[in-house]
Amino acid sequence: MMNIFRLSGDMLHLLSFVVLLLKIHATRSCRGISLRTQQCYTIVFVCRYLDLFWNFVSLYNMCMKLAFIGMSFYILYLMQYHKVIKVTYDREQDTFRYHFLIIPCAVLAILIHNAWTPFEVIWTFSIYLEAVAILPQLVLLQRTQNVDNLTGNYVFLLGCYRALYILNWIYRFATEAHYVQWIAWLSGVVQTVLYVDFFYYYLLSWKNNKKLALPA
Repeated sequence: MMNIFRLSGDMLHLLSFVVLLLKIHATRSCRGISLRTQQCYTIVFVCRYLDLFWNFVSLYNMCMKLAFIGMSFYILYLMQYHKVIKVTYDREQDTFRYHFLIIPCAVLAILIHNAWTPFEVIWTFSIYLEAVAILPQLVLLQRTQNVDNLTGNYVFLLGCYRALYILNWIYRFATEAHYVQWIAWLSGVVQTVLYVDFFYYYLLSWKNNKKLALPA
């Protein structure tokens, strides 16, 4: 069910990708952006939105799914194949072993899910993976320490999107009978907690009008 919290969260999520693409195109650089996080997000969107082929919910829903899949693949293209942008990628710094995220999430999805069907297990895997997909990006920002404004805004918007989705779940739990989504709720809380440290330093830098820098 749509409500102001979900709509606002969706718009911030969409805006975060727009800001990221703006950063890449405006600076002709992907410095400070984790390719591994972007690869994880692409896996998340492809797995979660497989139902595009058989489950039409609404035009809004379909457009949002296509937008996130399309933008994710476009970002991967820019970072890996664009002749100018790809050379700015921080390959030496972006070394988080993301198979330590993907494999445990896949195993957890097989063990803990709502229904034993292929799509439900894949959907659950996407929920678990999204919860931790930001980790390579946060580690990269800690290693590089100095964070440009657009990259900082991108991560901040991602965190705000997830926080608004928690408010969406609370609202739906209070207004809808029998609404329970334990897997999404717990994963969303884990994902939001991962942003707390970043939020602190982001707001501190904004308050003091200083460049964002995360402690190593």
